[in-house]
Amino acid sequence: MSLQKARNTTPEVALRREIRQLGYGYRVEFPLPGMPRRRCDIGFRKARVAVFVDGCFWHSCPVHATVPVRNREWWIEKLATNVARDRDTDSRLTAAGWMSIRVWAHEDMAAAAQRIAEAVRARR
Repeated sequence: MSLQKARNTTPEVALRREIRQLGYGYRVEFPLPGMPRRRCDIGFRKARVAVFVDGCFWHSCPVHATVPVRNREWWIEKLATNVARDRDTDSRLTAAGWMSIRVWAHEDMAAAAQRIAEAVRARR
């Protein structure tokens, strides 16, 4: 697991490039309010929008999710914990007045950037 990139993954960089081309500024690895150990991949502070780029394996994508054969029970629990943490983060952000947007790594980043831009524009 230590060899997996935690930030600046290919999908994150592609999404940031698309958002920048639309003329929006953002913060990278933005700390979330009231959650000291959690960060969003892309943050729009004034609009209060937090964007997360979720990998299909680590966040149990409904289309591409897999579970390793070795140590299967441990992985099932680990991946379920990741999903539960994502849901908790989303609910806490909503309670704090933020909007949480989740983008799967396999999505079209240009379309995702448009969706994010519309949300930011609507919340400004």
